[in-house]
Parts: sequence; C-alpha cells; structure tokens
Amino acid sequence: MKIAVIGSGAVGLYYGARLKRAGHDVRFLLRRDYDAITAGGLTVTSPSGDFHLPEVKGYRDTSEMGEVDLALVALKTYDNDKLAELVRPVVGERTAILTLQNGLGNEELLAEAFGAGLVMGGIAIIGVNRGEPGTVHHLALGSIRLGEFGGGRSPRALALAETFNAAGVQCQAVEDLRRVRWEKLVWNVPFNGLCALLNRTPGFFLAKAESAALVRALMEEVVAGANAQGLTEPIPASFITDNIERTVTHTADYRPSMMIDRIEGRPLELDAIYRIPLKHARRHGVRMVRVEMLLALLAAGEQER
Repeated sequence: MKIAVIGSGAVGLYYGARLKRAGHDVRFLLRRDYDAITAGGLTVTSPSGDFHLPEVKGYRDTSEMGEVDLALVALKTYDNDKLAELVRPVVGERTAILTLQNGLGNEELLAEAFGAGLVMGGIAIIGVNRGEPGTVHHLALGSIRLGEFGGGRSPRALALAETFNAAGVQCQAVEDLRRVRWEKLVWNVPFNGLCALLNRTPGFFLAKAESAALVRALMEEVVAGANAQGLTEPIPASFITDNIERTVTHTADYRPSMMIDRIEGRPLELDAIYRIPLKHARRHGVRMVRVEMLLALLAAGEQER
C-alpha cells in the first residue's frame, strides 16, 4: 500500500514507521526531522522492541509525494488552515483519507474539501514523544480505533484496521466515529489542559484528592456533553474510572502533547479540543462550565505569547 504521512510529529512518525516496517511504501512529509531521517533513517524505541529503518522516504512538499492509497493525517490541528492544501496533492479518486488528529471538526474540514466518501477518522490511544531528530520514543499503549466519517463499519474500515494489526498496531474498526472522538476527549480535555497550565504530568493531579476530584468532574462534563449528541450508545460512567485507572498505570509520567507545545512555544490545539466540543455541547443544551474555565485559562496564556 502507498501511504503518505501528513504531519510527521511523534504520532505520525510512530505509526508510519510501523507501517513501513511491515513492508508498505510510506512517504513522510517532514519538517524538523528532514535532514536526520533522509540521511540516517528513523529509529523507534518501544516497550515492544526497538527498531531502526535505515532508508525512509522523506519529502519537504506533498507535491513531490505522488498519489497514494492512504493519506494518514497526524497534523496538529492549529495548522488546519493548511490541511486541505497539504493533503490535496496525494489524493486520487480512490484515496482513503484517515485523520488521527485530536478533537472535533477535522473530518468535516476534509469532507468539505474532498467529499465525505473519502474521509475516515480515528483516535490514537498512545504515549509517544519525539526525541532527537530521527528518533521517536514509544512509551505506552498504542492502539487505534477508526471508522467512516459517514458512520458504519465498512469493508474499507475493516480492511484498514487489519492493515494496522498486521503492522503490530492494535486497531479496531468502529460503528460510531463520533462516539470514539468524544471518548478520547474525556482524557484530552482534563489532562492536556491541566498539564499545560501547571507544567506537571497526569500523575501529579491524580495523586492529590482535590485535583483528582477536579479531573473526574471535568471528565463527567465531557461525558455529559458527549451523551447529548445522540450517539449510537451512551458513554457509561464507568468509562471515567477506567480512564483514570489506565492513566495511573500507564501514563502517569507522560507529557501530553499540549504540555510539550506550551513548553516549546507552539500554539495550543484549543479549537479542536475545547471550543468545538463546547459548541456542540451547548447546541444540545449542555454547559460544561469547568471545561469553559479551563479553556479561558489556557487562552489567557496564549494571549501573553
């Protein structure tokens, strides 16, 4: 399969490397890592085994990449004003466009530009960070849940899930993409925001009763907002406890992407993770007041930059 990775940060590099190692023709759009990867390849460290890809196809411009079977989008959502422009050169009539970006609104942007029939979405449940140029550190987890923008567990989604599974990435095709999008927000909303504000990892907040209660209250608001959307099945309250237990076990010391973005002076993904979900919740009569406060604090920090 010919695959273009658009957005070669930690997530794009990791999954692209897994697919490349499985024998697929993977082409990476590279920025910071271009020189290191095109000269020396790509290294992945992982609890499931380290590996090095000595020869990797890297490009500075998608116009040089050619049409592909799968466009894997892992671009930060604060660059979504460039999303259609970046993806367009690699898309043909049968190209599947899979966005693994955070938050809400990404599939809609792609569907407007390319038609809903080409668009798929997914969530990555993973702890992964970039190291020195040309190196990615996979820390924990790593599964993907993907589905059609239009809903339904299609043959295409099932086949793509099998492609990831064969590459060593646990992957499931889902019936309701909107539901899994909101499920990831249950984690992303509290931990990306709180960790960025205080420059502390998730375990810091869960180790103290008051901040742990705040994390749970934020998650409860997101679940309420999600369940107002008319999902195929509501998200149960037990999902919150499962999320917290998984965080304590696997990602207590993990630095979420928004925390790293603030440390390194990049914009934050406030629209996709906060503003758009808040808008969807309000549209269905749900106010997420703690989430609104968290957004206000994060946005105030952005205004100071």
